[in-house]
Amino acid sequence: MDSELATVLRVWRDRTTPEQVGLPVNGPRRVSGLRREELAMLAGVSMEYVTRLEQGRAEAPSASVLTALARALQLDDDEQAHLFTLAGHAAPGRTRVLRQVPASVRRLTEQLGANPVAVADAGWGLLLWNEPWAALFGDLSAARGRRRNVAWRRFADGARGGITHLDEDAFERGLVADLRTALGRYPDDEELRSMVGDLRASSPRFAALWQQNRVGVHRGSRKTIDHPQVGRLTVDCDVLTADRGDLKVIVYTAPAGSEAAGKLDLLRVLGRQDLTGDRTR
Repeated sequence: MDSELATVLRVWRDRTTPEQVGLPVNGPRRVSGLRREELAMLAGVSMEYVTRLEQGRAEAPSASVLTALARALQLDDDEQAHLFTLAGHAAPGRTRVLRQVPASVRRLTEQLGANPVAVADAGWGLLLWNEPWAALFGDLSAARGRRRNVAWRRFADGARGGITHLDEDAFERGLVADLRTALGRYPDDEELRSMVGDLRASSPRFAALWQQNRVGVHRGSRKTIDHPQVGRLTVDCDVLTADRGDLKVIVYTAPAGSEAAGKLDLLRVLGRQDLTGDRTR
């Protein structure tokens, strides 16, 4: 791994204080910045992996790990782009999907923090999510690759995870039309093209919808979720598209004063405790 990547990670960790990221400071510290174990916790990786990265002994991290590190270190857009470049991920061009989350979009998710919020790339690969989202759907930190992709989980895994949509057919049609639009917009993105090809081969439902040649942008739906802690609730899912890179900001809400809103409030208190599996499919 490039030694410069190891160096900048150490420098950025040293400059990031616990106060900046909302961590408590209990007693005197030998360093003013984050400890390795604190960065690991914030980024959802092991401390051993952070150590290997900073010592130049680890393989180059994936785009999802880089995004998590950038979020934990509160990097701005230029710093995040530099981080991706050092790790061997070329800055996405016009014909490839952006898999970085700009600082401005990260700030937006933080400001919407009372609601479950996630960010996906143009091909529906989940890049980040907040605590209310993890409490509602389960934490995907341990998931890798396509296991974080909404379309793959829907059509290839074949499970619903306790989620039903007000109109299942419209949801699936909209998702496939959105993927076709993304592939047309980013024709050189091998990861997206490969996933679509594998979905066409493995899912008769996806293949049938793909053959309809529909294009469009999926903007949201209503979902009913059977949650193991708070029971059944119905929420509105709105998909906002960021101008830069067609990133999708996915926000879940319920009418003020409704039973569902009360259950979302309860989940914010309960957090992710005692959750069994995820319900994102």
